Order: sequence, then C-alpha cells, then structure tokens
Amino acid sequence: MLKLISWNIDSLNAALTSASPRAEMSRDVLNTIKKEDADFIAIQETKLPAGGPAKKHKEALAEYFPGYQVEWVSAQPPARKGYAGTMILCREGLKAEKSIPRIGAPGPMDDEGRLLVLESENYYFVNVYTPNAGDGLKRLRDRQEWDKRYADYLVELDQKKPVIACGDFNVAHREIDLAHPDNNHMSPGFTDEERAGFTNLLSRGFVDTFRYIHGDVKNAYSWWAQRVKTSKINNSGWRIDYFLVSDRIKDQVKRSEMIDSGPRQDHAPILLEIDI
Repeated sequence: MLKLISWNIDSLNAALTSASPRAEMSRDVLNTIKKEDADFIAIQETKLPAGGPAKKHKEALAEYFPGYQVEWVSAQPPARKGYAGTMILCREGLKAEKSIPRIGAPGPMDDEGRLLVLESENYYFVNVYTPNAGDGLKRLRDRQEWDKRYADYLVELDQKKPVIACGDFNVAHREIDLAHPDNNHMSPGFTDEERAGFTNLLSRGFVDTFRYIHGDVKNAYSWWAQRVKTSKINNSGWRIDYFLVSDRIKDQVKRSEMIDSGPRQDHAPILLEIDI
C-alpha cells in the first residue's frame, strides 16, 4: 500500500523558520503530516530561491521527516524571484527518478517551478501547482492554455504507465466543491473556463479520487480564505486540492481525504492511499 500526502504550504521558509503565530500553526500541520508516515509528501508554493532549500531548511526538514530524500524545483529567471515552487519528500529506499518537465506553457509559467515528477517502476507521481487566474482574471487566458498543456502532458505519461497526480489545482470543479457557488462564478478558481479545463482533464482518462470514494458529499473543503477571519470557523471553504489517478487504477484507491489542519486557514493537506 502506498500512502501519499499533498500540501500547499504557502512558504516553506516561513513554516520552518518564522516565529509568527501562523508559522506555529504551520509547524503543527507538519507534525500532523509526520504522524501519517507517508511514502511521498508533495509540497506546493515553497517560495524558495532559485538555488532551492538552504542548509537550515534541509536540517529542519530532516528533523520532521528523517529518512526522506528531498527533491525540488524553484522559480528560475525570467520568472519572479521566490515565486511558486514545488517539492517532493520521498521515503529513502523507494526508487524514483526525478524530472522537471516543460510543457510549453505561456509566458514564464514553465520557469515558475510548478511541475515536479517522480517516475517509479509502476507509475508516475506528478506534483503540480496550477497557475491562479489572478485578480481581475488577468491571467485566465494563460491559465486556460496551461490546463490544455498539462492535460496533454498527463495523457503522454499515461500512455507509458499509470499516473498519480496531486497538488493545488486552483479550481473548484463543481458547485458542491465550494460553500458559496452563486457568489463566485466570476472568481478565480470557479470560472466556467477553469472548470471546463478540469472537466477536460478528467475526460481524458483520469479520476478525482475524492469524488470516486466519497460521491457527492458536501461541505468537504481543502482551502479557506485567510482574508476572511471566520472562513474556517464557518467552513466557508473551497476544494481546490486533488489527488487524480489514471482510470485504470481507480479501483486500487483505498482512501482519499483531507487531513485536519486545525485552526490554520489557507490549504489543508490531502491524503491518498492506493494499492499499487
């Protein structure tokens, strides 16, 4: 049985080194993740420099997760400094080869450290931090192109071996995937265009494992806005973090759920167990 966790950490440096109350909550989440004893831990929005984790980051990660190999990709010029970035912690002894694909995305998206892939003997594990459409939907057109290119890339992998893909996809796919759909039809992450992009991705041979396991359950979210103090207390959230798998291995999925992140707003970690 393989256990995998995905979490948008919103700054690895802040989570590991800051003394702020939010950082303390982030470290509580890291301790919760540690108890799960996962085989892979995928992290999005690391916000690290182009050179990746510093010595202090590596040492702190080793304290939380001893016996893991750390793979990463950070934003590189011409992308904005310290922007986006992804990382995977892989349990030592698991044979997996790292790649950092470029999918022909618009502008600097391919240089923002948004995609990190580990190839195992029997599957591909893909960690993604999907671009946000941005305030005023200024990046929506580029986001639509990303969605097409990303779907093409997963299909390409799927033709070779099954795919497990996770991350912050920055879209609530269906109305039941957010608390207030009626008020958010023009909000980034719930436009018709972004939802259609996700529908297209699933239609090309992939399964949203949470919906596969839990059906049309409501009020199940993975993100709560930090700007709204009561968003988590009121469970006014969105489900924008996913584990997807190739259709042909969907029956091997045993668990797909959110991990309780306590009072911390923003993203909660998500978990997948699959017999592969």
